[in-house]
Amino acid sequence: MTQQRYRDLADWPLTMTALIFLAAYALQVVGRIEGGGAFWLEAVMWATWGIFAVDYIANLWLAEDRSSWFFRNLHELLIVALPFFRPLRLLRLVTLLSVLHRTLGDTLRGRVVTYVAGSAAMLVFVGALAVLDVEQSAPDAKIVTFGDALWWAMTTITTVGYGDMYPVTPIGRMVAAALMMSGIAVLGVVTASIASWLVQRVEDTAEAVADAEEPVRAELAELVAEMALLRRELAQLKDQHSR
Repeated sequence: MTQQRYRDLADWPLTMTALIFLAAYALQVVGRIEGGGAFWLEAVMWATWGIFAVDYIANLWLAEDRSSWFFRNLHELLIVALPFFRPLRLLRLVTLLSVLHRTLGDTLRGRVVTYVAGSAAMLVFVGALAVLDVEQSAPDAKIVTFGDALWWAMTTITTVGYGDMYPVTPIGRMVAAALMMSGIAVLGVVTASIASWLVQRVEDTAEAVADAEEPVRAELAELVAEMALLRRELAQLKDQHSR
């Protein structure tokens, strides 16, 4: 078993695990479930996190150069380890996004529109859940329902920021800052994709024009060759006549 083979086999199971985690977290935040239901949802989230931790250990074990892989992927260790330090529960969402990006990114990156649209939708949804989680119980909170959180997330990620809703807690503002930076990154990808598409269209048009002009150029080259031949023949005739 090689690391690449393991990654190929683990991609889709990890994707399903991440989606289960997201569903459990969404139910916990939006449904405000308490008691036994909340215990089981928390258990599901920690179980999925445990799978992410096993995935990290498996990658480390299967790496050809473990020490090199460890130091080159310290961010993955931090992403897996930080949720241990409560009350940093929102950092588990970073684990979720990291896994989804790794497992789906390579599949969708070639289809830029799908990749960008999916990334933006996921960021909006996760950002709405995160800010609702920390804001809904705060005094003087402006964001108290999931609808409010979705509207806030959409205006924030697009950097519009109407100001009708805003986080009032320090962690909520950190979520807002992360979402704004993510929005700038997504818009940058969209702009780059459009520019790349335009350049490609211009190149394709230039190639099509060049292909269409090729027969004309060939005929013109033949005419030039024939004219040169006629000139030589005329020059020879003049020489003979002068003699």
